[in-house]
Amino acid sequence: MYTGVSLPKRTQGYSMVLPDRIIIYQRTHELYCRTEEEMVQQAKQTLLHEIGHYLGIDEKRLRELGVG
Repeated sequence: MYTGVSLPKRTQGYSMVLPDRIIIYQRTHELYCRTEEEMVQQAKQTLLHEIGHYLGIDEKRLRELGVG
């Protein structure tokens, strides 16, 4: 989960805010994946997806890019 203000939405007055965060929920990945290797791959996929949100990419485009 990405929390923060994506780069394209930041204005010149963007300051004095908490840092952006990407949260990866371990339990969700454990329930979804059968092996540790699958969990590592899913965590990487999730991280790329959330970095996309940080960069201002919407869900539809992330799916088109293969990280949806």
